[in-house]
Amino acid sequence: TFAEVEIPLVMDPAELAYLRAEIMDVYNLVKSETGVELEFAVGTMLELPRACIVADDIAEYAEFFSFGTNDLTQTTLGFSRDDAEGKFIPVYLEKKIIKDNPFAVLDRKGVGSLMRMAVEGARKVRPGVLMGICGEHGGEPSSIEFCHLIGLNYVSCSPYRIPVARLAAAQARLKNQ
Repeated sequence: TFAEVEIPLVMDPAELAYLRAEIMDVYNLVKSETGVELEFAVGTMLELPRACIVADDIAEYAEFFSFGTNDLTQTTLGFSRDDAEGKFIPVYLEKKIIKDNPFAVLDRKGVGSLMRMAVEGARKVRPGVLMGICGEHGGEPSSIEFCHLIGLNYVSCSPYRIPVARLAAAQARLKNQ
């Protein structure tokens, strides 16, 4: 069995290096006590703008990346989803200040720029590194197309959104061949 150990909210490569060493210490202790060897990878969620900017450095310690697009949207835009969606996003949409709710449709210009930067940086260090997203954007067609365009390997979404996500992924691939 293969497992992935994912560390959330990493902002600096030294942080992931420290946590990775802790994980390896625990693994080696358990292995010496039980004789059981496990196959696993250690990676991180990219949920903070700084993590996207320094993804090339973080890639030295991360075997995979998953964009936490809900949190990345919050930290990039600087407001909480609960406050924004309940208070002013409906007004912004009504007054056409914004085209889409950024928590429903990925903000390609802002959040997407950070994601693209992270993908390019991480793949310079680890060319084949597995990268994807998790969150509500993983089930939204326009967001899925963007993920395809920047070269992500997967999207993850809630079970009820899987049929739409599969169709959107196929359409994005056909449209952008």
